[in-house]
Amino acid sequence: MITLKLFYLNSMVIKCDIENQVELEEKTRLINQVLELQNTLEDLSARVDAVKEENLKLKSENQVLGQYIENLMSASSVFQTTDSKSKRK
Repeated sequence: MITLKLFYLNSMVIKCDIENQVELEEKTRLINQVLELQNTLEDLSARVDAVKEENLKLKSENQVLGQYIENLMSASSVFQTTDSKSKRK
């Protein structure tokens, strides 16, 4: 009878060890997944910052080009208003 009780207790300990091992493996897997997601988030955040900077740079360049085009158009007689032509007649 004592042998049977010892066998039962031993099997319970083994079962608990197996459950603990499975739980530990699951925790390890989840921790690794969290770390991977954190790295992905950091990468995406850095990419967003880089895109924002590029966007600001391009907006500034567009403003400069727009002003340049306006200056060229105002300096060219082709783009002057037709009022000056009608005064000549």
